[in-house]
Amino acid sequence: MPVTLVVGGQWGDEGKAKIVDLLARDADYVARYQGGANAGHTVVADGRRFAFHLVPSGILYPHVVCILGGGMVIDPVALACEIDGVVERGVDVRGRILVSEQAHVVFPYHVEMDRGMERRLGSSPIGTTGKGISPAYADKVSRRGVRMGDLLRPAAEIDALFSEKIRENNKHLKHLGLPAIPVKKTVETLRRSAARIQPLITDTRITVWSALENEKRVLCEGAQGSLLDIDHGTYPYVTSSSASVGGALAGVGIPPSSIDRVIGIFKAYCTRVGNGPFPTEEKGRVGEKLRELGGEYGTTTGRPRRCGWFDGVAGRTVIKLNGITEIALTKLDVLDSFDKIKMCTSYRCGKKRLDYFPTMVRELDRCKPDYEVLDGWRETSGGDGAKELPRAALAYVARLEEVVGCRIRIVSLGADRRAVIDRG
Repeated sequence: MPVTLVVGGQWGDEGKAKIVDLLARDADYVARYQGGANAGHTVVADGRRFAFHLVPSGILYPHVVCILGGGMVIDPVALACEIDGVVERGVDVRGRILVSEQAHVVFPYHVEMDRGMERRLGSSPIGTTGKGISPAYADKVSRRGVRMGDLLRPAAEIDALFSEKIRENNKHLKHLGLPAIPVKKTVETLRRSAARIQPLITDTRITVWSALENEKRVLCEGAQGSLLDIDHGTYPYVTSSSASVGGALAGVGIPPSSIDRVIGIFKAYCTRVGNGPFPTEEKGRVGEKLRELGGEYGTTTGRPRRCGWFDGVAGRTVIKLNGITEIALTKLDVLDSFDKIKMCTSYRCGKKRLDYFPTMVRELDRCKPDYEVLDGWRETSGGDGAKELPRAALAYVARLEEVVGCRIRIVSLGADRRAVIDRG
């Protein structure tokens, strides 16, 4: 059975969790393939709001097994707390959460380094969530990391490993002018969380391979978005992992031939958290209106998101990059109250016209969007179970399809899982 991949089409916060939750009804496994607790995936089911940071968004369905893939970096304490929170809300997770042996551990010193490095950047920080993600990936790449499989060692070995890593990294913290991590207390906290997570840790590659051989349905969930990809995003204002389709292959351990459906999640407008170029950003009244109507505040940090019109140049690039086969368009209802709606169709950079996203930030900083102006619909397109769109909304959807070169199959019209139109 082929794999369905869900990938963020913009700078993250596109509403991937709602679409994963929708698709998970028909899945057997949902596998998260990269990132860590810097993700904030929100699902609203039957009026109840769930915010997931590490646990895959399919956990609300009792038949779904959720996998934290090897491409992730995982804070054991945060994971244990998140699982507790899900259980406290009545979700039975027994036998339904598996953690890859290959995923890397986020330690408290990673968190301190992350926040310290942001402070050292002064007025031009990257805008990270401060969850220790970048330093954890840096340790992974420099071959100094600890993997979740290491938590399966005997208790004495785990204590020794944790103590060694904390003492070693306290030297780095001191060099950065940051406070040291208390060794004994931290080891005790990590040991308790590690003991709880141990039964979940396994070689999840084998689990997925077996699922595919037995024609089970596997859904891969990404975090962040393609424009934050470490290779293809607005570097250096990016996340620390591969948030595009390549990250799914490595992060879950599957071949390209297993994927036959790639769903790109796009908002009907654009948002971005943190610093970095944003060609269609609206810094005045329009941006504020989009933010308030869309509730554009970070799930993980609570930070206000920067808002602007839909960027067809970026969208077109992301479609090509990921081989996206269909689009799920979210938050179309946020545009209900606009008389006129802009859509960026190309960039102007000096005398050049650009149809694709530049790879270098210095060039992107000079780009100015070429806009088309479309009629708004001034009538609600939202509501639970909405089946039809106003004529002007349909025209907007059709033009967006033309601009990015990909069909929009799913249109989301609100936070609740039922507020969706599947266009077949």
